[in-house]
Amino acid sequence: MTRLLNAVRAPAPADALSGGTATRPAYQAYLILHAGFAALPIVAGIDKFFHVLTEWDMYLAPLVSKALPFSTNLFMEISGVVEIAAGLLVAFRPRIGAYVVALWLAGIIVNLLLAASFYDIALRDFGLLLGALALARLAREFDRPWTR
Repeated sequence: MTRLLNAVRAPAPADALSGGTATRPAYQAYLILHAGFAALPIVAGIDKFFHVLTEWDMYLAPLVSKALPFSTNLFMEISGVVEIAAGLLVAFRPRIGAYVVALWLAGIIVNLLLAASFYDIALRDFGLLLGALALARLAREFDRPWTR
């Protein structure tokens, strides 16, 4: 895996390349997390409208669903718009966007715990939340200078 990452180097800012940053494992981890936390919320957000990956409505806790003044499906579509926006924010401003995604994941975790039947997904999302926080910390060092 290390050879693959060293062979296929993503373009890095000029100041990063000059100091050999592109070959540092921390920078490569940043690139992986940056790409993943930009793309995956966008994909999940788009799927809130099409339900190809899953039937998203089933994940909304009944307590939350009953409190809504509109349908569960509309709530999930609104969630999809928020997820798309969060993914775009990570793509262009990772130092901010990663924290937004972490907060969004915290809300999802609370909802899943309230549903009392998706503990495995809540645990997975907690791992994703930790990854988003790691991206935020790495972005402080590796984010492009013009987006700091």
